Amino acid sequence: MTYTITERLKKTGFSMNPLGYVIDRNQGKKDFNTIEYFNIWFVFDDLEMIIEGQTYDVKGLSTVFVGPHKNISFGECKGKEAYVFSFSSIFYEQSSTDSVFLNSTLFFNYGKEVFISPYLGDVPKDIMRYFLINRLLDFQKKDEVLFVSAAHNTLETIILDALLAINPEVEKDEKLEYVSYVNRFRVMLQRDFKTEKKVSYYANALHITTRKLTSMTEFIAGKSAKEMIIDKLVNEFEKSVKYTTLTISEISYQLGFSDEANFTNFIKKHTGKKPTEFRSLVSCVFPFSI
Repeated sequence: MTYTITERLKKTGFSMNPLGYVIDRNQGKKDFNTIEYFNIWFVFDDLEMIIEGQTYDVKGLSTVFVGPHKNISFGECKGKEAYVFSFSSIFYEQSSTDSVFLNSTLFFNYGKEVFISPYLGDVPKDIMRYFLINRLLDFQKKDEVLFVSAAHNTLETIILDALLAINPEVEKDEKLEYVSYVNRFRVMLQRDFKTEKKVSYYANALHITTRKLTSMTEFIAGKSAKEMIIDKLVNEFEKSVKYTTLTISEISYQLGFSDEANFTNFIKKHTGKKPTEFRSLVSCVFPFSI
């Protein structure tokens, strides 16, 4: 059974939950995927986090920033205190500056899959818990509008504090601009791949040329923008084959192909196999989401 995100996250674009609660909702499993949401984890006790296959030993009183579409798992976490703030870009982006923050190296870092900001102050854990967690819970109980406003303000404060911790020399690297654009392209691709399959659509949305977008994706991802679109379609096809009972015709339509024959040729061209050959190849568990 796939983990179901909370109704609050669906409704407002923001949710706050302790790690234990998230695991319980996931039937005890500790593997998740951030899907389209941004995640900020508040780790109060030392905790092992595995993000995109890389293990991080996160020290207590640290903040962990994880971007969309990342696979997350945990080591031993029984008795460990940690909370996750999950939120959509729509929830956070209330100004152009907010957009810059979301597309910064906090969430999109080409050196690592995650940014970890240790807290260097001398504030006791219970005081940290109050300002980060309990205060928002009080707003949540009192008024929904106040809660949403307080949540945005809290996120903004946390993000600004973390940006101060970034090495300024790294931030000046001109290639960080590439990271921002490529990851915005990835987020748009996740949203629009079923209806938009041309590089020009995404380049226009990013206000850059198709040539510029391709040079950026080749530098960051080692693939052209067109190859990334093709990979996305192939991966989504393989997921549908493995995890659903949809017919090839239905999958073709779902992925935005109006003609099944064209879809079959597309898959054969880019995988070397006909769509019907995939059904019997692999069976595995689909990643859970927070």
